[in-house]
Amino acid sequence: FLTEARAVLARAASAEAVLADLAGLKRGSLHLIASQTISNYWLPGVMHRYRTRFPGIAMRLTIGNTEQVAAAIHDGLADLGFIEGGIDDPTLLILPAADDEMVLVVGAGHVWAGRTAIAAAELTATRWVLRERGSGTRAVFEGALRGFGLDPRQLDVALELPSNEAVRSAVIAGAGATVLSRAVTDAAVAAEHLVEVPFALPRRRFLAIRHKERHVSHAQREFLALMRA
Repeated sequence: FLTEARAVLARAASAEAVLADLAGLKRGSLHLIASQTISNYWLPGVMHRYRTRFPGIAMRLTIGNTEQVAAAIHDGLADLGFIEGGIDDPTLLILPAADDEMVLVVGAGHVWAGRTAIAAAELTATRWVLRERGSGTRAVFEGALRGFGLDPRQLDVALELPSNEAVRSAVIAGAGATVLSRAVTDAAVAAEHLVEVPFALPRRRFLAIRHKERHVSHAQREFLALMRA
């Protein structure tokens, strides 16, 4: 009965949101769920601005990878989701949220550390440290590889890790190369713990998602408007 129970809870939460709307943003709640890069580096600033504007709205943030975020919004376990990778769920509405830049980085002792350019064909010549399957960062990188005519299975993946910070630490320690958001790597590059290797990668978008068939509260609409601003 888990699916039915979740549906009942989702309807109850929707009814509560309708009642909260009558208070005109003086009270209410907003449950957000987002993938790691967004949760750690972009979303907190938006949440702070929202909280300053609407102090009566209680906010809660849950962190998961892209697949987990999409599943939570589908099941009604959160109000708004924020992801880095594409999803295929016709019940979810996808909205652009922000742009993000992906970069290739290595540790200071890596053989690529002094390189001024890397050809796509060379990507299979080193070990890699990657996020787990299901993460937006991994999905975007593998999509870029296919665009270069490479099969992601050709990579020598030494480690698969469940967080950006774990990947970054492993690369600093010399475990291999990786591709992460610039927001994750900038501080380590500035401290010379990581070296950015010039390599053209496609930009990606952070995306907001909500369920098409559920009530959109005033609190949700205002958060999306602030996000776009």
